[in-house]
Amino acid sequence: MKKIGILAAALVLVATTAMAEEAAPYNCDYSPSCEVAPGVYGAMASPVKSKFNLSIGGYVKLDYTHNTNAVGPRSPVGSGGAPAGGSKDESIFTAKQSRFWLKVAGPTFLGAKTNALIETDFYGGGASSNETANLRMRHAYGSLDWADTQVLFGQFWDIFGPAAADTLDFAQGGSTGTPNNPRVTQIRLTHKVGLTTDSSLKFVLGLQNPIQDNATAADNSMSKTGGYGSLVNAAGQIVFSSKALGVSPGFMGLGMSPLQLGLFGLAGSQKIAGNHAVDVYGYGFYGFVPLLKSKDGKNRAMTLSFETQAYVAAGLDIQGATSLATLNKIPDQTAAKGYGLYGQFKFYPTQDLGLTAGYERRNAVNYANYRATSATFEKYNQLAYGNVTYDINAAIRLATEFEHNKTQYGASPAGAGSDKGLNNIVRFSAYYFF
Repeated sequence: MKKIGILAAALVLVATTAMAEEAAPYNCDYSPSCEVAPGVYGAMASPVKSKFNLSIGGYVKLDYTHNTNAVGPRSPVGSGGAPAGGSKDESIFTAKQSRFWLKVAGPTFLGAKTNALIETDFYGGGASSNETANLRMRHAYGSLDWADTQVLFGQFWDIFGPAAADTLDFAQGGSTGTPNNPRVTQIRLTHKVGLTTDSSLKFVLGLQNPIQDNATAADNSMSKTGGYGSLVNAAGQIVFSSKALGVSPGFMGLGMSPLQLGLFGLAGSQKIAGNHAVDVYGYGFYGFVPLLKSKDGKNRAMTLSFETQAYVAAGLDIQGATSLATLNKIPDQTAAKGYGLYGQFKFYPTQDLGLTAGYERRNAVNYANYRATSATFEKYNQLAYGNVTYDINAAIRLATEFEHNKTQYGASPAGAGSDKGLNNIVRFSAYYFF
């Protein structure tokens, strides 16, 4: 009996040790810290049983922001530029960027795995202050996933402009050279073609809600007034991917990415009451290069990543790709044209310490046409930024950032006294990933 008790205790000890070893990469208290951000933000999912397998996750995020030119917590401002002439500075605390998601893995269909995800944050409309934040739907989609093919339907990232600046601010460069990655209702087909064991081509084709439809004609933007409708936008990507250079940290340093070189584009035609149809479009190039690769495909120490994007766009102001949607007045409105440039380096001297620096710029094309619509049009809007992040353990990340935002207008807006908008932003952030 004593031997049986000793054997049982040994088995419990072995099982406990094995479980601890299995959990250690995601739940530990030692330096360097283990991998951060479970679920879709990292490598671990934590199943919770419901009708189907259910995972939950997200993060709590506190931001302190100081602006030298008062614009609010979403600096740089939405799809616009820094206010001309300057203003009083401001300090803001907000936790609105905190996020929560539910991910479902359901039954198979014709050999495909079925999945769904719903994600929210707290930037919903109608909130009167940071302390009374409202829920807002970010993502809500279902997918059928085969080995090389995926069909996705619901609300997901816009296919146009895949890059998102790795800033701590909510806009992530949305108005300064990287479209603001709006989440768009869509249906998309993705297919991967293997070229070699380490390289492939990915083709994406989708139909999207024309998100210009939430603007008004009086604002020199698209409208569906007067019984006129809008055609859906068609968009696509072609991306070459290769592990020949290894992998290095991608967005927020929460996953590893190989070499990626791709083209993307979008096209649509929008009708405005009393005006001819206005064609909207955009096309560009995206690249991600592991300059210093991870030694084992997981560790971030001494890795260096470079990401870049360039695009030309017409009539895509809601995405932040252009500063206006249309030029001139009804019945002669045409799409406003512009271009954007973006480049970013991300370096991890250690597993836990990340350094990021980048520059981006959105520029109008054909100043004369813009001036005919508004003398105070935006010539360009640019952002230079640098941030430092440190993961103190598997859940908590601390970060700080400096941004310099400059906007050049065609003329001084009324009462501004200057044709430039400048804003220096200092931000401190604390995350808790779960």
